[in-house]
Amino acid sequence: MTQGAAVPRGGMAAGIIADGLVKLALGTVVTAGAGRLGAALGVPVRSTVAGGVALVLAGGLELGHLRRRPLRTYLRLMTGFDSGLALASLAAVVVARQGGAGGSVWVGYLTVASLGFAAVLAAPRQTVSSSVDPSPSSSRVDRTSPA
Repeated sequence: MTQGAAVPRGGMAAGIIADGLVKLALGTVVTAGAGRLGAALGVPVRSTVAGGVALVLAGGLELGHLRRRPLRTYLRLMTGFDSGLALASLAAVVVARQGGAGGSVWVGYLTVASLGFAAVLAAPRQTVSSSVDPSPSSSRVDRTSPA
């Protein structure tokens, strides 16, 4: 384990597992019911399927990376995703009430945010380069040489 990588324990691990399972379940339901859901939302079936599959991917990666990512990463991702989903849902309702394509707003967010969520979890972890000299003298300006 690298420095700063907190392994989720107890309640937080249960919360991450629950969040991943909800994403898997919702993604499965959206994908399986893409025809009906797409028709109800006024969204093409292929877009609805893409949103469901992306959500399944995000949930699977969330569960698969449970012990590989810092707790802080999960908290930020879960908070951002869920907050965005709430805002996208609200925006979708407003757009739909005005006669617009509210379903497309919701399915679009579901697809893009899920893929972003999955990409962050699947990306290689950033490490601090050992070639950086952390000594204070390395940041000093040489005031004796002419400018």
